[in-house]
Amino acid sequence: MTDDAIALEVARHRLASVADEMGTVLRHSSLSPNIKERADCSAAVFTAEGEMLAQAEHIPVHLGSMPESVAACLARFEPVPGVQYAVNDPFFGGTHLNDLTLVAPVFVASRHVAWVANRAHHADVGGEAPGSMPAHAVTVDQEGHRVPPVVAFESGQWADDFAEPFIAASRTPWERRGDLEAQIGANAVGATRLAELVGAVAGVPFASLAASLLDYGERRMIAALRQLPEGEFAFADFMEMEEADVGIRVTVTIGDGRLTADFTGSDDQVAANFNAVEAVTRSCLYYAVRVATDPSIPANGGCYRPLTLIAPSGSVVSARPPAAVAAGNVETSQRIADVLLGALAQAAPDRVPAASQGTMNNVLVGNDEFAYYETIAGGQGGRPGRAGQSGIQTGMTNTENTPIEALDTHYPFRVERYTLRRGSGGEGRFPGGEGIEREILFLADATLSLMGERRRHRPWGLAGGGPGATGEDLLIKPDGRRERLPAKSTTQVSAGDRLLVLTPGGGGWGQP
Repeated sequence: MTDDAIALEVARHRLASVADEMGTVLRHSSLSPNIKERADCSAAVFTAEGEMLAQAEHIPVHLGSMPESVAACLARFEPVPGVQYAVNDPFFGGTHLNDLTLVAPVFVASRHVAWVANRAHHADVGGEAPGSMPAHAVTVDQEGHRVPPVVAFESGQWADDFAEPFIAASRTPWERRGDLEAQIGANAVGATRLAELVGAVAGVPFASLAASLLDYGERRMIAALRQLPEGEFAFADFMEMEEADVGIRVTVTIGDGRLTADFTGSDDQVAANFNAVEAVTRSCLYYAVRVATDPSIPANGGCYRPLTLIAPSGSVVSARPPAAVAAGNVETSQRIADVLLGALAQAAPDRVPAASQGTMNNVLVGNDEFAYYETIAGGQGGRPGRAGQSGIQTGMTNTENTPIEALDTHYPFRVERYTLRRGSGGEGRFPGGEGIEREILFLADATLSLMGERRRHRPWGLAGGGPGATGEDLLIKPDGRRERLPAKSTTQVSAGDRLLVLTPGGGGWGQP
């Protein structure tokens, strides 16, 4: 193809635009507020061999782990025109059961040239609590319906072995059906646009173009890593259980344009639902290295070739079945990113921010008639040269806020208060961003599940900056009594009860 950087940048942005349009189609045609409003979905383009070629700037924990979902489908199926494949099993390329990935082959002139894939968080896929993240779960089967790599769509219709069980398992089957149709449509649009792009570069074999882009990404990453000091950099942090803390430890080794992240010494997987599968840990590595090097490096499989992950099987960062993993994707991923950034801050102190809120503050509410899922934003860590942003999603997530008007339309509750949490950001030359106060009034009896972190350990500051405030979750009864809820809990709430979530602030950077 070419080694010309300008031509390669143009090509990679054209490919990224395919993924971006897939995400737009998925959001606009989906049924659930979780996808339509919160944008809890991601899309990417892959080579015929399954290596990521381009992505939209969607959700880091989705995108870094999606290649393993594609690989799981490639290992089981030969590509067939018009067929799409599905997987959500965390131990076969997935992350947690809510995230369903659909993978579609792309053919041009009867020749298989690529794959497109999208992942969407379904607000309920069965399990022992609405929203499919029961706090008491110790096995993955308690969390919902598992989908190993299967044929999902062929001959213009759903494959019964996939669609009917998946839809029937949910408390909101009409919503699942609508979101599935949106995922199918997004892949169809992506395949069409990619075929058009292949035709537009006539005379240049697409495989050659893809190889050049991947090699370009690899060269850029090697060059960026060579700008960092060589050596070993270690860091540790903790996940919070009611009984004790669970340690996550990493040693990052940098040398000769290569980087290895070794999580040996992290605690074993636990009888709880915040075990992370290796695909999640790998996505955290990809994210953290891009933060500490150069975010303009093409986010493709080539740029990740110089990175090596060591995650001991059976640990909290590489769980074995049948461990529960729902919060591993949404909470443990944040802490894994924190420890990686803590180590990389020693090598790149002028690039890495202080700890952000370090949690997604998951709130799940539902009964037999509805299922609501939300992650609540918090404070971003202060950065070299700039204060942290307030009330923003950070780290491994990149979702939006569900507008209050959408909540009133879809669910039997309303938001009574929604404001920044003043004084929650850490002090520093560049202060940490502030968290959020969000109060919900329940208008019907329901089951409430919370999945949060940083309720005991404050988000740390860097370079002399102070820590951010911890979070807190309160259930307020109609008579005004307040009960502090465990950060990981499933409980019953009644009409008239209120939930107040106070999210953590970010750590400060630099001496105040």
